[in-house]
Amino acid sequence: MDHRPPAFRYFIKSASLSLTTYRYLVLILTFLAYTSYHATRKTASIVKTVLDPETHNVGMWPLSNFHPRATTGGGWAPFDGAEGPQLLGVLDLSFLAVYSTGMYFAGHLGDRLDLRIFLTIGMIGTSIFTSLFGVGYWLNIHVFGYFLVVQMLAGLFQSTGWPSVVAVVGNWYGKRKRGLIMGIWNAHTSVGNISGSLLASLMLKYGWGWSFVVPSLLMAFVGLALFLLLPPRPESVGLDGNEIRNGVREPLLGGEGEENGKKRKAVGFWAAWQIPGVTAFAFGLFFSKLVAYTFLYWLPFYISHTEIGGEYLSNWKAGMLSTLFDVGGVIGGILAGHLSDSLDARAFTSVLFTYLAIGALFIYRYFGSSSLLMNATLMIIAGMFVNGPYALITTAVSADLGTHESLRGDSNALATVTAIIDGTGSAGAAIGPLLTGYLSAKSWDSVFAMLMVAALLAGLLLTKLAWAEIKRNERLHLCFRRRNSSDGMANGVSHSVEGV
Repeated sequence: MDHRPPAFRYFIKSASLSLTTYRYLVLILTFLAYTSYHATRKTASIVKTVLDPETHNVGMWPLSNFHPRATTGGGWAPFDGAEGPQLLGVLDLSFLAVYSTGMYFAGHLGDRLDLRIFLTIGMIGTSIFTSLFGVGYWLNIHVFGYFLVVQMLAGLFQSTGWPSVVAVVGNWYGKRKRGLIMGIWNAHTSVGNISGSLLASLMLKYGWGWSFVVPSLLMAFVGLALFLLLPPRPESVGLDGNEIRNGVREPLLGGEGEENGKKRKAVGFWAAWQIPGVTAFAFGLFFSKLVAYTFLYWLPFYISHTEIGGEYLSNWKAGMLSTLFDVGGVIGGILAGHLSDSLDARAFTSVLFTYLAIGALFIYRYFGSSSLLMNATLMIIAGMFVNGPYALITTAVSADLGTHESLRGDSNALATVTAIIDGTGSAGAAIGPLLTGYLSAKSWDSVFAMLMVAALLAGLLLTKLAWAEIKRNERLHLCFRRRNSSDGMANGVSHSVEGV
């Protein structure tokens, strides 16, 4: 059976492309795919500022004569009452709860199905149900159950994305410089958040429904391109085993989908949990993603409801300013990936960034309101330290563990391990926005206290792994020995001075 993508089957000669070209093609297509996943996911946080009862500038639809609520000025029912923030938090919870649960099944299926087809279905499904949320604007729907069901179905199809794209990239790239490559590649998360924020904010003036529909249509277009062009693994374009092992996958386990003519079985769900490090990183990501997704879903809302430099920003300005958090996320993801490669220490790098995030969150909360420039600067710094470990764990760490030596080359677990780690993390991502909906009604100080405690717990969960890396890693060990030596010399000098 011919498993080549349609474009290679009918228009492009597979043999005419080099290995490097295939790799770039895979990176670009998966980058665009997950950018579109996050762009459609981000729109809900922007539209919150319009649905919320304290907001009074629902956009005017150009053909207002055909829209019964075009002149509304008090939010959108059922979110325009006193319980509006809580209902919005429930929507976040429903989306992310289904998303995190679906992730486990998506990873299991991703190791067994054609990832190109699986991703395409996920992208088209996400596009449809994200659009249906926006359709509620034109159909004048005010039933909470409608929005709840649509969000849950959107979350289900969204769950296909992450384990699949990580598995595809892992199929084409080895472990050497994986942290840097995936750190750069993982910028799709922040680029998706930024583009989703910009697009949704720009569409608000035409009516909040467009903020959902336009990103969804773009996602459907990317999904079609992926269906036509994406080779999910080297075998799908006719590369032989030797070329795969020596050219593409040498730094991995040394074998792929087939060995000695027999197709390998995908690793079982519970067996994947037993891979050393999976549990610690999964629950570490639970708390890291709780912090990251609280910002993802509530940062524009927080900015628009917080006095900055003596004034409150409009919904549009709040949405624009919130993108700087993701700018910091791009920097943090690349920096964390490069540092983890240089030190060969994923856990140590994750812990370092996580502990620094605690201080960054504290400073942003208590000094970010002094001026617009200060808020922007501190937001970038917070985004860098919050998203750095989140990006590293969900990419390079997942790919490393999915090809762990304990599997002994007998199984392919990339999608399954990625799904376990990110699925567990997404459970935390569901809890954070939900709690924020309730805590923000009382005090934003409580929200930031929750975020700092979550960051601390994430660091503590990974500290044991980080310490083990320090003890067995020559580079880190040498670094700490030099530091101790320097401290000893400094103490000796100080004692000498005291003696004189």
